Order: sequence, then structure tokens, then C-alpha cells
Amino acid sequence: MKVSPDQPFELIYSLYDHEYLGYLIESFVVQLNDKGELSYSHQNISAKNAKEFSSKLDENDFKIIKLMDEIQQDHVAHHFQKKRQKPEEFFLKTYDKETGDKLLQREIDAYIERRRSQILSLIAGKRLFEMGKDGEPAWKEIEVVDEKATILFHFRKNEDNTHYFPTIKLQGEKVDFLNNGSYLLCSEPAWLVANERLFTFQKPVSGGKLKPFLKKKFILIPKDIEETYYKKFVGPLISEFDVYAKGFDIVTHKPTPTPKITVSELQTSRNASLFDDNGNAATVENDKLLLELSFDYGKHNFNADKLSKVSVSMEKQADNYTFHRISRDHEGEKGIIEQLATKGLELRNSRVTLPKTMAFDWIGQNSDLLQDFIITQNQQGKKFFVGESTIDLEVSEGVDWFDLKAKIRFGKFEIPFEEIRKCILKGKTEIMLPNGEIGVIPESWISRYKDLFAFSSQTDKGITLDKIHVSLVQELKEGDLAKVTMDRKLEKLLTFDKMEDYSVPQHFQGNLRPYQLAGYNWLRFLEDYNFGGCLADDMGLGKTIQALTLLQHQKNETPDSTSLLIMPTSLLYNWEMEAKKFTPGLKILNYTGINRVKKSDRFGKYDIVITSYGTTRVDADILGEFYFNYIILDESQAIKNPDSLISKKVKELKSRRKLILTGTPIENSTLDLWSQMSFVNPGLLGNESYFKKEYLKPIEKKRDEQKTKKLNSLIKPFLLRREKSQVADDLPEKVVNVRFCTMSDKQREYYEKEKNAFRSKIMDVIENDGIGKSHMVLLQGLTQLRQVANHPLMVDPEYEDGSGKLEEVTYMIENSVSKGHKVLIFSQFVKHLKIVSEYLNNQGMPYSYLDGSTKDRKQQVERFQNDPEVSIFLISLKAGGTGLNLTKADYVFLLDPWWNPAVEAQAIDRAHRIGQTKKVFAYKFVSKDTIEEKIIKLQEHKQKLASDLITVEESFIKSLSQGDIKDLFD
Repeated sequence: MKVSPDQPFELIYSLYDHEYLGYLIESFVVQLNDKGELSYSHQNISAKNAKEFSSKLDENDFKIIKLMDEIQQDHVAHHFQKKRQKPEEFFLKTYDKETGDKLLQREIDAYIERRRSQILSLIAGKRLFEMGKDGEPAWKEIEVVDEKATILFHFRKNEDNTHYFPTIKLQGEKVDFLNNGSYLLCSEPAWLVANERLFTFQKPVSGGKLKPFLKKKFILIPKDIEETYYKKFVGPLISEFDVYAKGFDIVTHKPTPTPKITVSELQTSRNASLFDDNGNAATVENDKLLLELSFDYGKHNFNADKLSKVSVSMEKQADNYTFHRISRDHEGEKGIIEQLATKGLELRNSRVTLPKTMAFDWIGQNSDLLQDFIITQNQQGKKFFVGESTIDLEVSEGVDWFDLKAKIRFGKFEIPFEEIRKCILKGKTEIMLPNGEIGVIPESWISRYKDLFAFSSQTDKGITLDKIHVSLVQELKEGDLAKVTMDRKLEKLLTFDKMEDYSVPQHFQGNLRPYQLAGYNWLRFLEDYNFGGCLADDMGLGKTIQALTLLQHQKNETPDSTSLLIMPTSLLYNWEMEAKKFTPGLKILNYTGINRVKKSDRFGKYDIVITSYGTTRVDADILGEFYFNYIILDESQAIKNPDSLISKKVKELKSRRKLILTGTPIENSTLDLWSQMSFVNPGLLGNESYFKKEYLKPIEKKRDEQKTKKLNSLIKPFLLRREKSQVADDLPEKVVNVRFCTMSDKQREYYEKEKNAFRSKIMDVIENDGIGKSHMVLLQGLTQLRQVANHPLMVDPEYEDGSGKLEEVTYMIENSVSKGHKVLIFSQFVKHLKIVSEYLNNQGMPYSYLDGSTKDRKQQVERFQNDPEVSIFLISLKAGGTGLNLTKADYVFLLDPWWNPAVEAQAIDRAHRIGQTKKVFAYKFVSKDTIEEKIIKLQEHKQKLASDLITVEESFIKSLSQGDIKDLFD
């Protein structure tokens, strides 16, 4: 029967007992008669039509109606059934007495109970009825009582048994609920309907504790299970509710709590870390300790995670029971837990597990806080020292090293520094004290002094540290971790702006810019202290000139000495020209070519021997026979791989000093840096395994900023890097643009076909063999897609259509050359250069050309620089991305973007360098909607990393996740 919302009506709620789901509640609107009373005209409402009657509904009504909809039979059946069937079929099958699904029944009961509890929490002030058997919603009204009831549990211990029953009071009167039709409407928490009243309790109680007493006066506990029942049921009940006891005692205590931490040792695990005496990674004990917090209340102890206001313990003497009801200081306990958290001890369920060194570090650092604690140990036959431990370190500068002395105390016992150092180097964190206790080396000692332990040496003079670790000593001083005595002159190495000025050496031809003179001062300072270094200025800032200045000084000071310069073949000509210009008095031997005389005794007749990495690899034995003054590596990233043959051969050569020159000290990994720095200053960063564990993995895998800062600190005195924006104020502006190209229709079709094929192939490999096995096919796919984005002709000689990028590039070439500009055109693919060269040949446009097979490099460079007819230089990025001075060019075209922006920057710097007088425009040609666009986005990320000295990334391909790969091929 429909109810009109335009006529007087009222919203009511009605209870009915469902065959399977228990008590449910429905909502109805009932039309009012002329007297304002409920009529027989009513209508069930749900969330779908409730808004029609919103004039009489408040916010809680809408919430209740939504919850009631969720517990109706049809909704429950739809929510829980796995296959479609009618609700009645679902319930018959689920609740069948013999074959029913008991687990599903429990899930449904919990689902209903949660919503029933939410409904009852909102029902205050509403009209509630029991539904009649005929479906009449307003059959019998139930009063919803606002006031909450109290409950008292009674226990009477007799000789043979114990009786147990509850009494309930509501509004000051005892409630009769035995065998009078009372029922539980909800159990968690209990809502009871008794004498046509609905109410809940001041202290929430589970309906399970009340249900038995709806039908029986008391429960009888037999004597034989009395003790177990008292312990498991009566004790917890006393802690939560009011209990009246007869036949046993309940004693209430209110003592002051004392916090207690119990220390227990757990299983042993071992990790590789630090060096052993042979320079290999040692094994470090990493035992775990369990710290548990509890509170002593007199002789009673309670776990910290049980934060009830009352805790109960049971005491039995003969046949007599006493329950000690402890009123716990809830706020005080909570305050102690919060205080521990602020000190870094985050408890979970009253306990925390920590590595042993960290646990005792925390205990030592918080000794003041723990003065009011009881600290106990829970292990047999082993006792840890838990008092105060201290380390007082002194560092003083010797002739060629630092002397290290330390006083180490565990309480009243002083331990020799040598013993602690040996423990750390051997991976041990425990040391036996004279009283038999075990002292644990705190984690803060290991983290603060780890590098000191690793880099120092035991000598006949005691424990010493090489002076190359000056920054480590300074760090100890600044952190107030050691008393340091150090020459102020040596400290200047850490603050480059205060370096001493040296005069430009006699016979040097040319003028040094201020920053170049500062670089020369830095190189001289390194020489004075027998240090090696890395000059890592930006491309084009004159690293060659600064090195030549130093070599001229060496010629003046030690005229009989010979230095060795090793470089890529492409730079030989450039070095010879620069030396001829700035240091014409230096005698130079070009030790390359098939006609070179392979005799080391010739080297002493020259001031400088220049050679290539390739020649060094072949003639390392001959070069190794001679003791050079300086060995200088240009583009030293050539030895970035420590396992490569050239890296090993170069490190076998002998010299008094070593220097490296590079604009990109890191190309792929921090291991690049280790390999190069271990050449100039062996031992500075430890051995390879130590470096990988302590720096490479934390920096590259975990993005550990503290490790990055620490590594920067170690290398800072020996690495000088200036950017153009910092020092070359007179250098013209450089503008880099991205020029997007639209692929031709045929090219796009070809690209999509290749992309889909490789995506399927790569994903199949990943699925079957794992991502680690996919790198080769992934690299193949990425390379081929990049080539197709340039021009499909690069992968398919039969392709006969055009390329959108080639059209854009040729347009830009014609436009630039017609306006009198000179253009450098770089590509990573020689095939791409050949396509462009074919176009230039057809147009009759002269050009210079350079790739790895070019024999007349010098002539190609001079032709471009000096011939006004030659406006274009085609260059392979690998063969000509470094070492060329092409300052006649003011336009640079990068035909295909590369993952590492530093590589592109090197190419652009062939033109944007000292000597350039024009504004340099660089254009990156990128095919839209291809892998190249994704490369540009990756470059944006890498550019931020490249702005720091330490590039925190692995090689690109190996660093890709499966999600990254999917994104690349979308």
C-alpha cells in the first residue's frame, strides 16, 4: 500500500527474526490518521526511494536505511554467492544442517553483526517496533532506552562447585530477563530486549556472557575444573567488570609501576662487511636481541601491550583463591611507551627486535632515561654488559700519515683500541670483559668509525691512516668524534677557495684564465702532498691546458723526468696541437702506430710520451718497464670498468704521481668512480668489495643520501669540478632545443609493427625466463625501434618510403647553411650518418666526415674549421663526441637522443667551448610517439642526477623493472 509523502506520515523501524540471519531491521513509512496516530497504511522504504520522504528523515535515518539494505536477504545472497542462484536456494544450501558451509555461515554472521551494531549505535530517538506475524510493522513498540545498564557478575564458591550468574540494573532497577521472552538483538556488543525495552551496557559486554542466562538461573562450575575456570574466565572477568564473590577473595591494589626491559638473545645471522686482514670482505655478526617492556606492580608483572586499566593475577593456597586486582596507571604506562618511542624505541606488542649492536647502542645512549628501569637478561650462561661504554679518539698528523690513538671503556674496564679494531675487521661485535661479561660494540661506533677501521693500518708505529683520508679526519673533527691535530695547510685542501697561489711556470706560452690558474694551484697542492687527483671540469674549460701547465712546471723543476699521457686515439692530434701552442719547449714522443719503436729506454729522452689506450693495452709490458714522473689519463672513463683489460694494465704502470682528466667521472655507476679514483689514490675508497657494499649498493639500490654525502666527502679533496656556468662568464650562451618530428604514415605503420612484435617477444622471455634473462632481447628491441624512429631504411634495405625525421633534418640543414651557419651533425648510428651523407652528395653540399673508420681525422677537422665552403660536419657520437675543438660551428644537430644526457652534452661541447665567440644552438631531433620521447623523459630524471657529482643509477638496461619495460613499449 503506497504512502503519500504529501500527507502526514511517520518513519518507523521494525524487527523481525529471519530464519537464517537472526534479527533484522527494516524501515517503513506509515501514514498517520486524522488523530495523528499510526494507521495500517504503510510502505517499506530503502535507499532507492528514501529521498521521497526526506522531510521526516534526518542524517542518521539515511545511514540506518543504507545499512539495513545491506543486511536484507537478497543483498546478502548476492554479496556472498560465487555463482548466480536464487536467494532461497543459496540459503537452503548454505544453512543445510548436514551439508551446510559452516565457514561461510560464520562469515555471513560476522557481516550481519557488524552492520547490526552500527545500526543500533544510530537508533537513539527513533521509534522501534516488533513486526507482527502477519507482517504488520508496528505490531508491538519497543522503547529504545538512552540510559545504559550496569551488570554485576556473582560467584558463589561452595564445597563441591561454584555458581555463576549476572544481575542487570537499568534506571536504578533490577532487570528481570529470565524466561520472559527477553532476547539479544546484537552480541558484539550486547544489546538486550527485555520487558519491551532495548538497551546496551555502560561497560560493553559480549552477548555470549548473557545468552545462557536468558533460559537458566545460574551456571554451575564443577570442582574438578574449578582452578582452570577461575584462571581463564573469572580472572579476566574481574579485570573488566564488577564482580561480587563469595567463597574467595578479591583484593584491589594501587601500587606505583616500575618499567622493566627484558633482554633476550635470538638467532645468529651473518653478513659480509668491512675488510679482513687480507683486504677481503669480512663476515660481521648480526645477532638479534629481543627487548620486551613490562611493568612491575609490587610482585606482579604485566606486559606493556595489555593496556587495560585493571589487570588481575590469581593466587591459590590450598583450596583458597585470592584474586589480586591491580589498578594500573594507564596514563603513566602510556607516557613511558611514548617516551621510549621519542628516543627511537618503537615497540610493537610490547616488544622490539634489533640487531645486537643497535640494541646496546640504544641502551648506552639512553642511560639517563633507563636509570628508573629494571633491565634483566633472559639467557643462560651468558651475560651482556649493559652499562656505559665510551670511545675517546685522538688523531694527529705525522710525516706521511695520521696517528690514531683511542681510549675505549666498558664501564670501569679499558679495552685497547687494537682489540676493538681487530674485532670490527674480523666481523666480531662482542668482546670478553675481565669480569666475564660480554661487551657489545655499539652500532654508532661502527657507523661513525667504520671507514676509519677499514682504511687504517697496524704498523710498528701503532695504528696509522694514510693522508689521502684527510676528509675522513676532518669529518671526525667537525662531528666532535675525535680530538684532531692537523696542519692548517692540509686543511686547505678541503676548502678549495683558500688554495695557495703559484706562479705560472716559465716557458709556458699563453694566458691562463682565473679558474684555470686556480686549477693549476690545486694540481700543485696535490703534488706537494704526494696525492693523485681527478680534474673533472666541464667539457671545453681547458683541462688540457691546465695539465700542460703542470707538465711545464715539472720540466722546469725536474728536467730529466718523463711523464706519460694516455688518451683515446681521437685526442692524440688535439694534445699535440695544444702542447705545440702552449708548451713548445716540451719534447713529445707520439708512441702510437705500427711503426713505433718498442723500446722503453727511448722514453727518457722525452719530456712527455703520449699514447692511446689501445697501444697501452698491447704494450703494457714495455710501458711498465719505465718509471714515469706523472701518468695522466685523459677521458679516464676509459678505465671505468675495473675488470676490463685496459683498467688492469694501466694500474700496473709505475709513476711518482698520477692524474686523471674527465668531464664525466661517472657514466653508468658509482663503480666508474671507484675504478678511476683507485688508480690515482689507491686505497682511498677501500677495495672493490668493500666499496660495493658500503657505497655502491646503498647509493644505487637504496638511494641513501647519507652514503652519497659520505662518498662525496671522501673524494672531494681529490676531485675538482667546475661547470661553465660557474667560471666561463665570457663564454657565449648555449641554447638546447627539442625538435619533434612527425613520422610519415608508412614509417609509423612500420614502427608499430616492430614495436608490437618486440613487446610480445620481450614479455614472453620475462614470463618464461625472468627479467634478468631479458636484457639482450630488450637491448635489441630498443635499438631497432630507435633506428626505425630515425629511418626504417636503417633496418630494412628494401624500405622505399620516407622518414619524417629526415625531412625535418634536411630542412634544418638547408635553412642553417643558407644563413651562413656551420653545423655539427651527430648520430650514434653510422648508418644514419650515411643516409644524411647520401642526401648531401645528391645536393652537391660539401661536408667533413668522421666515424671510427676515418683515417684522416686531422684533415677532416682542419677542413671544417678552415674551409669556408665546408659548412657541415657529420660525426659519429662514439668517435667524435670528445676531444675535438670545433669552435667554428654554432649549430649542433643531435639526430638521435641517448639515455645519458652527459654524452649529448659532450657532443654539444665540441662547439660550446673556450674559443667560441658565437651563441651555440643545439637541436635534439625526436620522433613523436616513439621510444625517443620516452628517452627524453628519462633524460629529465638523469639530468638531476648528473647535476651531482655522484650519479646514483645503474646501467640503464639492467635497472629497468617489468613495469618500466611495459611503459617503454606502450
